[in-house]
Parts: sequence; C-alpha cells; structure tokens
Amino acid sequence: MSDDQQSSAAPASAAPASATPAPAATGYGTPGRRKALLGVAAVVALAAIGYGAYWGLVLRQHESTDNAYVQAPMVQITSQVAGTVVAVLADDTDAVKAGQPLVRLDPADARLALERAEAQLAQTVREVRTLYANNAALDATVKLRRAEVTRTLSDVARAADDVARRKPLMASGAVAGEEMRHAEAALAASNSALAAARSALAAAQEQAASNRALTDGTSVEKHPNVERTAAAVREAWLNLQRTELPAPVAGQVARRTVQVGQRITPGTPLMSVIPLDQVWVEANFKEGQLRHMRIGQPVKLWADLYGSRIEYDGRVVGVGAGTGAAFALLPAQNATGNWIKVVQRVPVRVEIDPKQLAAHPLRVGLSMEATVDLHDASGAPVLAGPAPQRRSDSTAVFDHAAADAERRVHEIIAGNLAHAPARSTAGGTAQQRARAPQPHQAHRHRRARPARWPPRAARRRSARAAPPCSSGVEAGEQRGGQPAGRRLPHRRRARHHRRPPHRLLRPRRRWRSRRCRARSAHSAPWRCRCRLS
Repeated sequence: MSDDQQSSAAPASAAPASATPAPAATGYGTPGRRKALLGVAAVVALAAIGYGAYWGLVLRQHESTDNAYVQAPMVQITSQVAGTVVAVLADDTDAVKAGQPLVRLDPADARLALERAEAQLAQTVREVRTLYANNAALDATVKLRRAEVTRTLSDVARAADDVARRKPLMASGAVAGEEMRHAEAALAASNSALAAARSALAAAQEQAASNRALTDGTSVEKHPNVERTAAAVREAWLNLQRTELPAPVAGQVARRTVQVGQRITPGTPLMSVIPLDQVWVEANFKEGQLRHMRIGQPVKLWADLYGSRIEYDGRVVGVGAGTGAAFALLPAQNATGNWIKVVQRVPVRVEIDPKQLAAHPLRVGLSMEATVDLHDASGAPVLAGPAPQRRSDSTAVFDHAAADAERRVHEIIAGNLAHAPARSTAGGTAQQRARAPQPHQAHRHRRARPARWPPRAARRRSARAAPPCSSGVEAGEQRGGQPAGRRLPHRRRARHHRRPPHRLLRPRRRWRSRRCRARSAHSAPWRCRCRLS
C-alpha cells in the first residue's frame, strides 16, 4: 500500500472511534455507600471507646496468667543410722498419719550397743560411789597416820630423856657404854620411825586430797564420768529408736524407692510424704505484671481439673528471689554474640483457702489459672523486700525419743546408787526374804504351838509371880506346892499339888473348879497355882 492510501485510511478508522459514547461515572461517592462506611466506622469507634473504658476501669486492675501450677512440701524420708531394711510398712498413694511407722531396720546391732552402754554406765556409777566412799576411808587413814606421828613423837621424847639421863652418868661409870649405845640407838630408831610416820602422814594427806579433788563440788549423778557414760547411753538409745522410721507429718506417700533387704546408709532417700493440706499455687507472672502487685491482694484461681465451675479464693503471700531461668539446671548464657531478648517470669506464691482446699482437693503439679485483683494497693510491694515471716513447719514425732532416753538413764543411775535394795548372800531382796515361807509353814506336819500358850520360860515366870486364887490356898505357900498355912479342904486338892511340874503348868480344862473357871476370864489358865477341881 502506498503512503497516500495509508493516510486516507487513518481518518476513516478514527471516525468510528470518536463516535463511541463515554463511560458512566463510578459509584464510590454515592450517598448510600457513604452512609454504610460511616456506620462501620462509628461501630469500630464505639467498640474502641468501650474497650478502652473497660480496660481503664476493669482490665487495668487485674493481672492474669495461665502459667500457674500447684506446689506442696515434699518431706523426704531418710535414715539417720545405717542398717538393713527388714520391713516397708507404706507404699505409694498410701495415706499416713504423723508418727506412723514407714520403714523398719534390723535393730540387733543397736540393741547390743545399748546394752554395752547401759552396763558401762552402771559400772561407772559404782566406781564413782567407790570414790565417795574412799573419802571417809582416806580421812580415817590420815587420822591414823597422825596418831602414829604423835606416838612416835612420844617415843622420841622418851628415848631422848633416856639418853639425857644416862649421859651424865657415863663419867662416873654408873652407866655402861653399851647401855648408852643402846639408848642412843633407840633414839635414832625413834627418830627414823618419826620421819617414816611423817612421810606416811603426808602421803595419806596427798592421797585424800587427790581423791577429794575427784568428788568435790558434785554428786554421783552429776559426776563427769557418769555424765559421759550417760551421754553414751542416750546416744545408743536414740540409735535403737531410729531403726524405725516414722512419718514426720500426715500426708500421702510418693516416690517410694526403698526395698526390703536393702542396705541403706544415713541420708539415703527412701520415700516422700506429701502433706496435701499444705499446698499452694505458684503463678509465674511476667516482669511487667509485677509493677502494681502487692502483698495480701486477693487472687481468683481456677483448676483445669475442675473447670471454671470451681473457683478458689487465695491471696498473694510473696514472690520468688529470682526468675525461673536464674535457678534452672542449665541457666541461659546471655553473654554471647547471638542474643535474643526473652521476657522473664517471676514465681509468685499464692495461698489457697483451707476450707475450699478440703472441699476440692488438689494434687502437686496441676495446672491453674490465676487472676490478681490490684484494687487494694495498701500492702507492701512484692519486690520491696522479703515477705512477712509465716509459721514455720515443725514436727513433734521425735520428741519422745529423747525423753525416753533420759528416763532410762535415771533408772540405771538410781538402780546402782547406795539406796538401791540390798541383796543378801542367799539372793533376793529384803522384801522377798520377808515374803518367803517360814520353816513351820513349809512343813505342814509340824503344827505350830497355839497362840494362847506363850513360851515355857514365860509361863514359869508368870506362874511364880501370879497371886493365889480364892480357892483356899494361902499366899504364903512354898514353891514345892505344899501350903505354908492351913490345910487344904480335902485330899484331892493336895494330890493336885503333888503332880509333876509340867502338869501343873499346863492343866486340863476339867481339872479346874467352877471358881477357877470364872477367874480364867481375867487371868490366863497358866497363872492358877492351886490346881483345884
């Protein structure tokens, strides 16, 4: 095609294009659309204003976290002595009471050690008693030595007088030289005896002083030797009691690792007891959430075990000394080139209402949700200082062991003191000997003499001293039985007086007259001397 033809075709094609009508305007600016957009904006604005008001009035006064878990004290059961396990009396999930035996060790070795310690204490008490008894013996020895010194002094003085009397007579020959030498030798021997007596006196005084130094200012019970052996008895007693391991607190057994027959050493963990009535919640809040938190603020708690229908009431009692990362087994090493900031969490301790805890028990490690109400700002900040001191845990299970050991020591000391019951060579105490049967009781065929008859000698004395009865015998009769005054009324009465003495002293009942029988109510039958029928 030529240039002219192309130029003529261009206007022809342009004409239809210009004849096409222009498109209509878009609808973004229509009134209906504009109203809808304004409504949505208003709703968003109102929601933002409502949330801001709710945050300012409600959410700003609460701090919540779901990083909270139940915690409880784990009381480990460990042995204080070495031994072999002979019985395990509790297992996992068992509920135990305070003082209930859990593990028992073989007590044979501890019992033997206690017996040796008790025997040593008894021997020590007797040795100390000997020390106190030696004081009197040594004092008597000192007095004896002093008396010997006095006697030797008198011997020396007498020997000196003998020499002094004989010495002037030597010149005249009245005293022989040999006699003078004997007197001088006696004087020298007396001086030597005096020196020996004085040395013996000094030795006795020193011995008495040394023995008194061991006993002055103390008693047998408080003597150091007795106290030392008594401490050994207490230690042995405690070791024997420690062969049985009781539960320090009431709770539930967990993590039992001990087995029967196992040889254990002191400090070996055997099991744990969890007191489920002392649990608490450890809520891990972020650093920024602790800014307005105070001690004593109320806390609402929910357990995943029970759901939102069970709500616990608690309060803030303290905050941990550091973050969880600080006390981790492998703490973070932040002094490196590749460092990433991580928000740390601090454990906050929350106590639970005991009544609610008893109604809905919890277990260690359960997940909880905690919400702290920050309205009450009267308490001390959780980071201002240490939490107020609370009641410390304690147990009285082991108190009775020391009291029993002290009682046993007193019994041993009292049994070996001087006021203990004395024993005879035949054996047995004085009370046992008093209760022993007498010879006449041991042999039943030997009948004892009736109580109304006193010994024969007493009967004779009473017969001599008794006055005559009113049966016709005068008071002046002779000892042979013959009357010294008037005659007897009849011969039968005289024959009674001629009976042998043993028949006179023990008359039969039918021999006495009625008058004598009436008199016997006031005088014994052996006092009548007339023997009248």
